[in-house]
Amino acid sequence: MLLRLFLLFTIVPVVELALLIRVGGLLGFGPTLLLVIGTGAAGAWLARREGLRAWLAVRDELQGGGLPGESLVHALLILAAGVVLITPGVITDIAGILLLIPPVRGRLIARVRNWLGRQVEGGAIRVVGGPGGFSGLHGDFVRRPGARRPSRAGKRPSGREIVIEEDEPKSD
Repeated sequence: MLLRLFLLFTIVPVVELALLIRVGGLLGFGPTLLLVIGTGAAGAWLARREGLRAWLAVRDELQGGGLPGESLVHALLILAAGVVLITPGVITDIAGILLLIPPVRGRLIARVRNWLGRQVEGGAIRVVGGPGGFSGLHGDFVRRPGARRPSRAGKRPSGREIVIEEDEPKSD
């Protein structure tokens, strides 16, 4: 994981810089600068508009007495889009603008949900117990009454395990 983050934060900026130099060589400094500023401004405007729409959906779900699910994920992806749009570069601008398009976000959420479902089914991620059951990824995961967290004596957590513990009844 650390290697992936290292590569992400070193390779992406180098590729972005190379692309900006290439575009600058083709278009010239002025047009390239306007392109970077223009995509940043357009992205900021779109992020504000879509972000407001997403947060209103979250608020409506909360006011309706429910917990925000997918609308909260949309809002987080819009926040991520805004962050990458602030970063100057061609690839990050394209990624940010794509994240601002609702159907693209919906497809990304569906793909992640399917991937998580496959991980759970394959045993790479374990869901143990849970208050009232758990559903929504790739089928329903029902809590097992009396399920307890597995003993960790002498074991280090793998980091790929989701443990949903059942609340203990209070005895006075």
